[in-house]
Amino acid sequence: MIELTGWEPLGLSVDWAAIEGELGVPLPADYKELYEAFGGGVFSDSVYFLGRDEGVSFDLLRQWRACLSVDRDGTYGSVSAVDPYAVYAPGGKGLVEWGSTEWADEYCWLIDAERPGEYPVLARAHDVGGWHRYDMSTSEFLYRVLADADFLPFGVAQYALTPSFEAGSGGGV
Repeated sequence: MIELTGWEPLGLSVDWAAIEGELGVPLPADYKELYEAFGGGVFSDSVYFLGRDEGVSFDLLRQWRACLSVDRDGTYGSVSAVDPYAVYAPGGKGLVEWGSTEWADEYCWLIDAERPGEYPVLARAHDVGGWHRYDMSTSEFLYRVLADADFLPFGVAQYALTPSFEAGSGGGV
């Protein structure tokens, strides 16, 4: 990803124990490496990557807390925004969003507290029904999205976007 985007790694220091303690599961090692190198921000002007930027729009925990709150709110019945899944709750099984696009595509991990270390990527395109499962790492999925024009329906390379990265408003710090 660094070579693809020409990015100079930030080398961020992150308290992963605190983040993983709140989630109740470890996060994928390659995701942590990506975040430490890039921080939260936008790839190729269209793919949003969530990290740990407290107080800004690219914060994975803030996004997860909001989704979990909405998913647990019984005001509208038992329908989930990530149906047929649920938003991950500590100790359970469900989705944690780590990325999205300007076209409302969603990129999540399917996390099962009873199977730590397994993080299939589930992705949903705004105009293509249903979730697609990818048994690959976060970084491989993101690389394919950015560089593989044939990675349909998620590849943004088909739009001839230059692989790039722009740090979020917190600059990843």
